Amino acid sequence: MLTSTLIHPEILAALGASGHGGRVLIADGNYPHSTLANPSAKRVYLNLAPGLVSATDVLRVIASAIPIELATVMLTADNIEAPIVADFRAMLADVPFKTLERFSFYAAAQDPSTALVIATGEQRIYANVLLTIGVVQPPAGM
Repeated sequence: MLTSTLIHPEILAALGASGHGGRVLIADGNYPHSTLANPSAKRVYLNLAPGLVSATDVLRVIASAIPIELATVMLTADNIEAPIVADFRAMLADVPFKTLERFSFYAAAQDPSTALVIATGEQRIYANVLLTIGVVQPPAGM
């Protein structure tokens, strides 16, 4: 039995197969999951019902499992950060953030480095975050 917070087998497998520089897309319920992400990325559908499971719930668990070196978020149609981005920033306080307009974000998600797409039931719009996996540091003295 697993003792970590993350116990979803498909997500664990996709993260285990990724490495430094790989990307994880956590996407809201409006995101075109099947068409605007890397076609070879593993897709995990956690969008059980509107509002279930939220993007912030997924981010909390994913952030407990991997080092994150960059978080990229989608700007609204008015080129501002969506309100949920403040939650993302609070959850990833030590992680640099990058903002992209919608179509540039789609292009980034379609990059071959996107290894995992997690569809959520998040209803807040523009609640999409593309995480770049960081480096696992060796133990001290190595």
